[in-house]
Amino acid sequence: MKRTYSKWCSVALIAVIYLLAGIAGWLLFRELTTCSMQPVWALLCADVLATVVVWLFGLLYENVSVYDPYWSVFPPVAFLLWAFYTGVWSLPVILLLVASWYWGIRLTRNWAITFKGIAHEDWRYTKYRSMHPVLFHLINFFGLNMMPTLVVFAAMLPGLNLYASGVATNIITWLGFVICIASATIQLIADKQIHDFRAQNPGKYCNVGLWKHGRHPNYFGEIQFWWGIWIMYASINGINWYILGPVTMTALFVGISIPLMEKRQLQNKPGYAEYRKQTRMLI
Repeated sequence: MKRTYSKWCSVALIAVIYLLAGIAGWLLFRELTTCSMQPVWALLCADVLATVVVWLFGLLYENVSVYDPYWSVFPPVAFLLWAFYTGVWSLPVILLLVASWYWGIRLTRNWAITFKGIAHEDWRYTKYRSMHPVLFHLINFFGLNMMPTLVVFAAMLPGLNLYASGVATNIITWLGFVICIASATIQLIADKQIHDFRAQNPGKYCNVGLWKHGRHPNYFGEIQFWWGIWIMYASINGINWYILGPVTMTALFVGISIPLMEKRQLQNKPGYAEYRKQTRMLI
């Protein structure tokens, strides 16, 4: 039986869970770097361990949504701790920190606003529970917790490697920074518009503001944010295999998140099929 707490008690509980996950990750990172493991691999291992801690609490509370804010919490915290660890506070790093914290605070705030409490689980997870009861725990661990962690870490690699890129910037570096800020702002506006629309038009699909020009402007902003970080990196270091990070992030949204959301919208929102025909997937 699921435990029930008030919304803000639930938020406080999530904060404690993440603090414990962060402590576990930090202790592992310190131990692995002491044993001469490459720091970036040690950070990946710490990320994986922190995810496992969050996953375990998700099992305890029978709620996969315990993992949801991890997406927006880990990157800015990791980028900041990486600056302290490396001792690098160059202009490219400062731009990265400003962009990632603006994005992370905005996205985490949006989660807190829409979070209904520890007893409420996102409809996607509930769907997987009912459709795949035998395989659900495997899907939960690998697909709903670990896969997003690894995709986000891959998308973070260009940012992590900015710390070794020197102090020089150019117009493309600043362009990447502007894309990051603009992308998070697009998400901010899109989320505000859809929250307001849903409050006034329950049961209907949102087709106003940014949603008039794209079916998923919030996802568009998320995708572009990670491309912005890569552009900042590539402007100094050139194009290499780190481009796979934002490519994988794009594939996750276009290949999984958007089709899953649209299937639900087609089933539950009258008129969505016509809106889908008339409106682009992304802006």
